[in-house]
Amino acid sequence: MPKSSTTKKVHRLSVRKGDRVEIIAGKEKGKKGKVLFALPKENRVVIESINMVKRHARPTQKVPQGGIQEREAPIHASNVQVICPSCGQATRVGHRVTESGKKVRICRKCQGDIDKA
Repeated sequence: MPKSSTTKKVHRLSVRKGDRVEIIAGKEKGKKGKVLFALPKENRVVIESINMVKRHARPTQKVPQGGIQEREAPIHASNVQVICPSCGQATRVGHRVTESGKKVRICRKCQGDIDKA
């Protein structure tokens, strides 16, 4: 009997670290922020000052006082849309191959480049 694979599928995210995004669903809907980092295995992203949660930390050598710390929690990548630098609107992401053979992301509304080529 073959063993079942327990590895997770790595998703191709349309959002990258450093992108400006708008939240389109959930309790933070309508807010905008910058992507701090992406988690492609979980299909989630962490956005600056969005989805803040409280974590209780016991005292350690790094944090001698311990206490309650507030930090960003990841949200699902399907709940965010990239904000186009050209038109300034939240948009879906398309792809185009340049003459040099490089694949760049484009805005579906204005067809402008999202990536700096």
